[in-house]
Amino acid sequence: MSYNEKEGITKEEWMARLEGRSHIQRSQMNNLIMNYLVTEGFKEAAEKFQQESGVAPSVDLDSLDDRIRIRDAIQNGRIEEAKVLVNQLHPELLDNDRYLHFHLQQLHLIELIRTGKIEEALQFAQEQLSEAGESDENILGELERTLALLAFDEPQRSPFSDLLQPTHRQKIASELNAAILKMEHQESTTPRLNNLLKMILWAQDELDKKKVKYPKMTDLANATIDGPK
Repeated sequence: MSYNEKEGITKEEWMARLEGRSHIQRSQMNNLIMNYLVTEGFKEAAEKFQQESGVAPSVDLDSLDDRIRIRDAIQNGRIEEAKVLVNQLHPELLDNDRYLHFHLQQLHLIELIRTGKIEEALQFAQEQLSEAGESDENILGELERTLALLAFDEPQRSPFSDLLQPTHRQKIASELNAAILKMEHQESTTPRLNNLLKMILWAQDELDKKKVKYPKMTDLANATIDGPK
């Protein structure tokens, strides 16, 4: 390196090097953004971005409608509706992916607990999920965490409250979205932009391990870079 690792490098020098060595053209960045919007199923954003950037999507945007309806049903807690839509779109998907099927069943159980339908939740777990738990330790562990919510008068304040957060719905919605893309033989089930962000995190982790002082990206969503510490 041309700078002293112990002293580090200033934020200004770091940014100048990045700009000087970056060969990513605007068209390439626009394609990354469009790939993300299409892969994640953000149709309206993709349409607007197409108008503003002139970048054409790799698929017909109307083909996103089914995935959008499924995602919205899950994110709004309508799990049975989402399962019906999935079975209409790809009848074999849930039969062939036991973990995905379990996660949708688990979400339904969580919604029953969220709305205080305790007896119905216990009956559903016994009739629909107990067999899956008996045959797989990973599923059993997730099922036990979910049922543990019943031990608390206020499940939202329990150690397992993460299951009740919108982020858990979003996680399963993304898992299902990727499975549908794979079923439809799309080029990739993960946005290429995600892979670039993972590379940034990996590179920063390697620098941290070597105790190198460098300007660090502390907020990926806003691309916030703080000076070396």
